[in-house]
Amino acid sequence: VVNIIQPGAGIELGEATVPERILEKQGTGASDIIMSLISPNLFASATEMQLLPIIVFAILFAMALTTIGERSKPVFAVFDGINEAMMKLVIWIMYFAPIGIFALIAARIGLAGGGEELFKEIEAVGWHVVTVLTGLFIHFCFLFLLLQLVAGKGLAYLFGMSRALFTGFGTASSTATLPLTMENARENNVSDKAIKFVLPLGSTVNMDGTALYEAAAVLFIAQAYGIDLTMTQQIIVFITATLAAIGAAGIPEAGLVTMVIVLSAVGLPLDGIALLLAVDWFLDRFRTVVNIWGDSVGAKVIDTLVIKKAL
Repeated sequence: VVNIIQPGAGIELGEATVPERILEKQGTGASDIIMSLISPNLFASATEMQLLPIIVFAILFAMALTTIGERSKPVFAVFDGINEAMMKLVIWIMYFAPIGIFALIAARIGLAGGGEELFKEIEAVGWHVVTVLTGLFIHFCFLFLLLQLVAGKGLAYLFGMSRALFTGFGTASSTATLPLTMENARENNVSDKAIKFVLPLGSTVNMDGTALYEAAAVLFIAQAYGIDLTMTQQIIVFITATLAAIGAAGIPEAGLVTMVIVLSAVGLPLDGIALLLAVDWFLDRFRTVVNIWGDSVGAKVIDTLVIKKAL
């Protein structure tokens, strides 16, 4: 494992406190990911941006509708109309997105103590930041090459999805950006079938940027505490990080909460999360961009290989 702690950075363990919402997750495991598919209150899940139980219910509800024949058509028409109206509202709101994105980023830099203080925090965990950003960039390029190979429109599609990517960077939420992601994909000639199936599901399940970040962060925490992880433990980290990312909500800094599952899987102290709090909001924006880009590429690939070939 590459050493991702910057020599002489002066990291002090335990100098920050772990938020209560993260400590509440102590002792969670893989079973919690399965349980996250079910919710006793769908409205509560919607307000908390927990999309997995809503998606599961939507699939089961749609399956039930297909069994009642003609009587299902009015229901489909109502939901389709509501969806189109909500999309239009979101698009109107997105016209003000540049102002909102500037305000969000400026506020977080201000909370960090300004640009000078932010750079000090980044310097303290410098190699961790460099490692995560490098990994995200490599994965972003891999997705670009995959798209170019399958659809032959890598650069054009990237520019076409730029509004969604920049909005995702500002909001740090793939869920909040979802309507704009769907609109941009539609403008780039992705079929509605691929958009409506891949993008809502991908905004929660396909958290590839989050999975990469959590694996790197856990290795960083292990090194900070001077704990040598065996190859088996590292494999467990990678697998658990991938599974935990599936259960992550598409909201800002949700990766910190699911990271508890990964740390618990290999017996690392939860206090290590405090080391990452200063720069997590900064890295969160980059991994959100990768998450959205992965969903967008997935929709285009499915549209090219499956839907359009079937027509």
